[in-house]
This record gives sequence, structure tokens and C-alpha cells, in this order.
Amino acid sequence: MVRVAALSATTHRRNVELRLGLFAVVITIFGYLLVQLADKPNLPPDLWLFLAAMIAIYVCAHLAVRQVAPQADPVLLPLAALLNGIGFITIARLDRDLARVQAGWTAAGVAAFVITLVVVRRIRTLERYRYTFLFLGIVAVILPLLPGIGKTINGARLWVGFGPINFQPGEAAKVLLVIFFAAYLVDKRELLASGTRRIGRMLIPDPKHMGPLLLAWGVSILIMVRQKDLGSALLFFAVFASMLYVATERAAYLVLGFFLFLGGATIAYQLFGHVQDRVSTWIDPWSVSQGKGFQVVQSMFAFGTGGFAGTGLGLGNPQQIPNAATDFVFSAVGEELGLLGTVAVLMTILLFVGSGFRIAVQADRPFPKLFAAGLTTIIGVQSFVIIGGVTRVIPLTGITLPFISYGGSSLVANFVILALLLRISDDNARAGGRGRSEAAAAAVHS
Repeated sequence: MVRVAALSATTHRRNVELRLGLFAVVITIFGYLLVQLADKPNLPPDLWLFLAAMIAIYVCAHLAVRQVAPQADPVLLPLAALLNGIGFITIARLDRDLARVQAGWTAAGVAAFVITLVVVRRIRTLERYRYTFLFLGIVAVILPLLPGIGKTINGARLWVGFGPINFQPGEAAKVLLVIFFAAYLVDKRELLASGTRRIGRMLIPDPKHMGPLLLAWGVSILIMVRQKDLGSALLFFAVFASMLYVATERAAYLVLGFFLFLGGATIAYQLFGHVQDRVSTWIDPWSVSQGKGFQVVQSMFAFGTGGFAGTGLGLGNPQQIPNAATDFVFSAVGEELGLLGTVAVLMTILLFVGSGFRIAVQADRPFPKLFAAGLTTIIGVQSFVIIGGVTRVIPLTGITLPFISYGGSSLVANFVILALLLRISDDNARAGGRGRSEAAAAAVHS
């Protein structure tokens, strides 16, 4: 009876995922149709091809989950599909050529998603190779700094180029370093939580155990200074500090991390002009509206023009915002879909983040718990950094909005994160199922 009930629950989860995902695909198709009809009153000739491709890509992802992670969370994949669909619609509105490239990257991201699910059958296997992942992560961080292959685009040295192919290794570094940090904290969390030295009333850990936090701080400052990328620096350090808090349940680490980052950022502000430009543009973009503040000012105009319900898909002018498909894609959504559209995007991201943290809470072992929390924090902090930047909550930084912004490296990395979260979720469900089976067997024998 227990096995039959578990099989029924698994089938129900996957059927829910399929229905929700196809609904997200339908929203994407209707949005694409509206964008095309805004230019001319004829159905686009590639509509049916687009329809078939979108359904095929989602069904492939769904079948992979059904086959190799059948008990995984049923809402994460549809939420990612909805965010990706909104991004594709917005990019198609801005530049059809970019939209075709983004569709190709979506297919590549789903391929990476499937490969990750197939290769990583047990999430705890990753824990054994922590130092290998640390080495690969550090290499990925410093790779853009190497002469010859490192490239500076839009003022930030984040890219590596091999011939016609450009990519951001920092996107992979996020996942690689989170694997190491989760594994390290599993070993050291008790020492970090209890402390061995006393300063006044506060117990602090031995300095040698603070190495990972200082390493994370050093990596983030290196990114800020050498790569001129405030967003990635903030993202790296926020993820590591939050994982340290989850592992130890000590808010003192969050406070310490905040002051470490604030100190490093202050020094960088005093020494480097590009950091000063970002802060001054954040404080008063209108004074430099014809120069460095032009993007932020155009973003404000886009939100104002969109109002409550937006101008309608294809009826606004978001192309007047520089880099609207990458850094300012949220502003483009705000102009044509208005407050309703931006709130819908925020709610979808919050549901994704909430589901990720629920997976972390449900994990019965420390490593998957910390790993899931770290992966989810990447999505949450990254979304906050870029949305906060375009709305002037914090200084603007060049970082992508997960699943929505144009960019192959980011999209592939986000689909890998999605696959890893689903693998952890499936492991959680299997562990829970084994626990229920053992309890039922014990009850029968008793």
C-alpha cells in the first residue's frame, strides 16, 4: 500500500509539472504572437515552428525529470519556464536576431539541465570532490584576467574569448564555489557555531577556521577591483555569508560579513574611479543624464511610461534604453507590461526562491541542505542586485536577471542550478519515502 501511494504521488507531481509547464509555454507563445502582430497584422510565418520548438524543449526537460528525478518538486521547472518565456518575449520585442540566439541558448541550457540530472545521480557525490571544485572555481574567477583570452566588454572584464566564442566563466564559478563552501561548512560548522576564543561576551571561532570567509571576501574584492564588476562581487560574498549563517545560525557572521564587504567597498571607492562613477550615478543620475546616467534615466522613464498596466506588448519604446536586453530587461518589462507585469515577475522569482529554500529545509543531511540554500541564494541575491540597480534601490551593477536577461553563460548556469535543486528535491523525497516505508514495516511487525 505504501509503495502504491508513493507511485501515485509521484505520478501526480509529474502531471502537475507538465500542466503548469505547458501553461507557461502557452503564455510565451501568445506573448510572442502579440509582439509580432504589433509590427504587422499578419501571423508570423515561423509561428508553428516556434510553437513546436517551445513545446519540444519543455517536454524534453519534463521527460528528463520524469525519468531520472521523478519525485522532485513539481513547480520549479514551470516557474523557470515562465521566467524564460517572459525573457524571450521581451528580447524578441527588442531585437529579433538576439531572440533567435537566445532561443538557441535556451536549448543549450535545457541540454545542460538534462546532462546534469543524468550525471549527478546522488548529490552527496559532489561533496567528495570539494577541493577539485574549489580549484576549478578559482580558475574560473581569474580566467578573464589572463592576457590574450580575457576580454573587457561594457567596461567589465568578465569575458573569455576563444575565436568567435565568448563566455563568462564567472557564471560557472558561482556553482563550483558553492559546492566547496557547502562541503567545508559541513565539516567545520560546529567549530564555527560554538567558537573557541572569547572577546568580551562574544565567542569567536579560531582564526584558522575563518579562512573560507576571508577567501570569499578576497575573491569578491578581486572581482570588484580587477574585473570592475560590483554586482558579481556582491553576489559572491552575499551567498557565502548567508551560507555561513545557515550553517551556524549565528547572526554575528552576517554582521561581520556586512562590515567586511562595506570596508572593502569603501577602500575600492576611494581608489578606483569606476566605483565612484557607479555610486554618484546612483545618487543623482539626472545630473549626468546625457552621460553615465543615461541608462538609469531612461529606465526611470520606461517605468513611468508603463504605469499600472503597461503600454502593451510591442507598443512601447524600450529599445531606447541601452543594453535593454541584458542589464535593463526588467525596465523593458515595466514599460510594456507595467506594474502588473513587474509584480508578476517578482512573484515568480519569489516563488522560485521560496521553493528552493523549502527544498533546503526538507533536506535531512547537512550538505544538501547547505548546497540547496546556497544555490537558491544565488538566484535570489542576483535578482535583487539587478532589480535593485535598475530601480535605484542600490547602485547599478552589470549582472543578469536569472532566466530572463539575454546571455548564454548565465542561462546555462541557471538551468544547471535548477537541475541541482531538482536532484536535491528528489533525494529528499526518496529519503522521506524510505523513512515512511520503514515506519510502516515496523508498525506491521509490532
